Amino acid sequence: MKSHNQMPKYHELMNPLLAALHELGGSGSIEEIAQKVSELSELPEEVLNIPHNPEKSSQTEIEYRLAWARTYLKKYGILENSDRGIWLIVPEKRDVKSVDSQVVVKTVRDEHKKQKEAVEKEKASEEDTDTDIEIPDEAESWRSSLHHVLIHEISPDAFERLAKRILRESGFVQVEVTGRSGDGGIDGKGIMRLSGLLSFHVIFQCKKYKGTVTASDIRDFRGAMIGRADKGLFITTGTFTRDAIREATRDGAPPIDLVDGDQLADKLKELGLGIKKEMVEKISVDTEWFKSI
Repeated sequence: MKSHNQMPKYHELMNPLLAALHELGGSGSIEEIAQKVSELSELPEEVLNIPHNPEKSSQTEIEYRLAWARTYLKKYGILENSDRGIWLIVPEKRDVKSVDSQVVVKTVRDEHKKQKEAVEKEKASEEDTDTDIEIPDEAESWRSSLHHVLIHEISPDAFERLAKRILRESGFVQVEVTGRSGDGGIDGKGIMRLSGLLSFHVIFQCKKYKGTVTASDIRDFRGAMIGRADKGLFITTGTFTRDAIREATRDGAPPIDLVDGDQLADKLKELGLGIKKEMVEKISVDTEWFKSI
């Protein structure tokens, strides 16, 4: 319970978020921002690893609250984001180092309330909803559905086959799943070829998990891969602790790339594996055109 009490509220993360973006040069991915905020906040590991809703998402609670902080700052006009999930401080606001979070919250909610009232005038029968703002862009319902499927509806063997398919679709060759052989936690191997000139032998591990992968998990995986591959790849439906991320990139040790639940979802969406994107047709009447006849 003490750990939950140490968790910053979403509005308390607005200025750490801005500080993180400035440290990153004005822009950064969701993952980079979260990592930098955790470094700057100096929150203990047990707080950073609190899950938001492990049954529906791989997000930690602080990642969830950072998503709200980003959304409020975007609606306030300080941040913007690209389709590829890169967040940045808008050019005309680059000198803004901090905000009054209470003013941000009030301004955004007041504007949302005005918009809601305008809609209600046109749709008097529309069901009343809370005056809070919309769910952050990166918390789409499809992610929760995907997380549920990966955790509860496919077997570990199927998850390994999925990882094999992802690697092949991403340019790997000679991909093999070896997880059934009890090979020290190694689930598979493959070769990544770059431009037909360079190749890297990669060993991977797949962890169908709704919790966090720790530094000891990374060390165990590295111990199994030493001398057998150029790089390691650790794929999980969960998240990685801050210490696990540090261990994966520790100087002097074989490098291990990490793919957490959100990155896995993005990759499946990018490759179109089990994720269907539907374009909605929007039809409107051009009144002026008719008047001009």
